Amino acid sequence: MPYTAINKTILLPDGREITIETGKLAKQADGSVVVKMGNTMLLAAVVSQKEAREGVDFLPLSVDYQEKFASSGKIPGGFLKREARLSDYEILVSRLVDRVLRPLFPDDYHAETQMSINLISADTDIMPDALAALAASAALAVSDIPFNGPISEVRVARIDGQLVINPGVNDLQRADIDMIVGASMDSVTMVEGEMNEVSEEEMLEAIAFAHEAIKVQCQAQLELAEMVGKLEKREYLHESSDEELREAIYKATYDKAYEVAKRGSAVKAERKKGFKSVLEEYMATLPEDHPYDPVLINRYFHEAEKDAVRNMILNDRVRLDGRQLDEIRPIWTEINYLPATHGSAIFTRGETQSLTTVTLGTKLDEQLIDSAMVSGTNKFLLHYNFPAYSTGEVKPNRGPGRREVGHGNLALRALKKVLPPDSENPYTIRIVSDILESNGSSSMATVCAGSLALMDAGVPVRDAVAGIAMGLITDEKTHKFAVLSDILGDEDHLGDMDFKVAGTQKGITACQMDIKVKGLSHDVLSQALAQARAGRLHILGEMAKTISSPNVDYKPHTPRSYNMIIDKEFIGAVIGPGGKVIQQIQKDTGATIIIEEKNEKGHVNIFANNQDSMDDAVRKIKAIVAQPEIGEIYIGKVKSIQPYGAFVEFMPGKDGLLHISEIKHERLETMDGVLEIGEEVKVKLIDVDKKTGKFKLSRKAALPKTDAPNQG
Repeated sequence: MPYTAINKTILLPDGREITIETGKLAKQADGSVVVKMGNTMLLAAVVSQKEAREGVDFLPLSVDYQEKFASSGKIPGGFLKREARLSDYEILVSRLVDRVLRPLFPDDYHAETQMSINLISADTDIMPDALAALAASAALAVSDIPFNGPISEVRVARIDGQLVINPGVNDLQRADIDMIVGASMDSVTMVEGEMNEVSEEEMLEAIAFAHEAIKVQCQAQLELAEMVGKLEKREYLHESSDEELREAIYKATYDKAYEVAKRGSAVKAERKKGFKSVLEEYMATLPEDHPYDPVLINRYFHEAEKDAVRNMILNDRVRLDGRQLDEIRPIWTEINYLPATHGSAIFTRGETQSLTTVTLGTKLDEQLIDSAMVSGTNKFLLHYNFPAYSTGEVKPNRGPGRREVGHGNLALRALKKVLPPDSENPYTIRIVSDILESNGSSSMATVCAGSLALMDAGVPVRDAVAGIAMGLITDEKTHKFAVLSDILGDEDHLGDMDFKVAGTQKGITACQMDIKVKGLSHDVLSQALAQARAGRLHILGEMAKTISSPNVDYKPHTPRSYNMIIDKEFIGAVIGPGGKVIQQIQKDTGATIIIEEKNEKGHVNIFANNQDSMDDAVRKIKAIVAQPEIGEIYIGKVKSIQPYGAFVEFMPGKDGLLHISEIKHERLETMDGVLEIGEEVKVKLIDVDKKTGKFKLSRKAALPKTDAPNQG
């Protein structure tokens, strides 16, 4: 049966086109589309169960973005030669889509839903991550799955002073702002990106520019849904309700929850215990054989608790832990806590604590990247670990999840802007943040601890970096709002915004924002950013009390590095046949030596654990690459003896002829008994044959004129 494809075209501000096609591929999914820009094509397919599983009171949504290697004409590496588990990059793109989709599903929709997005054709100059959310939302738009969209995401970059939507990969290299912005028609809901120490005003301008482009993409999806005939969504009933019970719980618990919130306890466990006691007190008033569903009781109490906390903050202008709205929790820091590491730091803010290490490795430690879009290496790594004990819980250790990958990437983006350029940094740098306590903003604690640990390690960073998480409480009816600096975990959970901002004294280097309310005004965002800047500067001041600039030298046990540039023709001489020469140097000195050819030169990186090993390796390599100079005197070794003279190795890998007439001032008739193989002799380089490049040596030219018969 022939298919009927339906297409919709979107124009970007500069005239480039994005097309959305549906009705051709994956027609058994609830909704599917192909989004195409240039030669980049994404297939998005979504399926949602008709009913929710029993006892589920949340949305079981999974979003998986995967790049097919065939999309760029590549075969995966590894033994199996097939796509395996999602890479960190694919997880990050999945998170970008999930974070903007999830808040716009109806609160009472609990059916298991799976969104799959595959890169099926890759254009090397078009980034697919900026198209993934558009594809996902369009798939929902042409389905009957309830969704309060559409939404879309775009990349906004400032290149040569101009804001550009979805720039090419090559142009992106020159960007000083690089953000992914997600939004609906009327509201920005997600921002994530990195910047070169830009101002808050510049970032807001970029967000507003991105939103205008997103509005066009949202309108196109509405028109596509109308063309398909999918404006009506399926009916569902995934939540039971009992309004009398809701009112009874609210009346019985709201005031008590308000009082718990108002106590201002700085200890999370005490607040949790206080709210729990309010619920237990209410439960004690019910008969043992009460007919109420425990799920409903917990849900309705949570609603009362949420309202109480939010109203307390809006009315009393104080926080759950007693702080003022713009007050930062107490901070203490320490460096060099772990003496055997190359660098270490503890950063503690309230009940959030990061123990972070820095390790400096060689080029051999660089991360190999093999993906559909990118192949190469990475010499800056940041890993974030969130063990269960950091929140007093018991959970099996299953390795890093999507949250760990996302938080680590945000901290990496914040810190990489102050690192020395690769041309000046010989090391592979790995930062590891272990969160030992968590009560809000552990990713920003990682930024702070990472900055301290880098300075402790002696890495010549350009400036210190700090991060802060901002929150927001709003009331649509009264139009009251409260911007919260350095939010707690509860304030994140019960609030309307989680806005993480990291940067130096000069400006912002990275940000991540998730907004749960519609129509967040420019004024509120401006206030949040201004308050964030004040908080960031306060934290930088506290960090500076411990260390304000990088240590002048690396730790004694840190590998030392030395870079040399040699002429291209000497690369083979340093390596030797089958690597024999370089392997022997490494064996003799204990140093690690790496040679690369770049720009018609040999770049030699030498790493050693002590200065003596370094000096020895450098001396040996310099001897190999040194250029012979006519008139210079050398100590050579006899390699072979011929009737007409001897061949002497006067420099590593360089032999010259010491003719019989140049051995002594007096005439020699024969070479018998004059020299021995392996004997060291002082020789002078007297000539180099211009045609053959052969070296001519003289022993007598290096001897005094009054040469005695025994003189050697």
